[in-house]
Amino acid sequence: MDISPTQIWIIIGVLGVCTYLIRLSFMGLIGDRPLPEWLLRMLRYTPVAVLPAVVAPMLIGSGAHSGDPLRIGAALATLVVGLTTRNVLWAIATGFGILFGVGALLG
Repeated sequence: MDISPTQIWIIIGVLGVCTYLIRLSFMGLIGDRPLPEWLLRMLRYTPVAVLPAVVAPMLIGSGAHSGDPLRIGAALATLVVGLTTRNVLWAIATGFGILFGVGALLG
């Protein structure tokens, strides 16, 4: 089944409008009001939830790189640094550094 360029642009437009409406709901409609404490507490967990959601398919998925020892090692190092420092940015930097640094040395 072929998709025409017009259909692709319609999909892009609809997704753009949906993204705009989602952001508008937070920034435009309630942006000048304080958020409840329970919601602020939940929003603090967003970075911690996003990192595994992005990485897990690359580690255990069915793609070409699933089960790659270098990727698994970088993920484990990211986990260790994240748990010890409690800093998401340091954990991400460690994972990238190992993945791309060791990958450049080996590859």
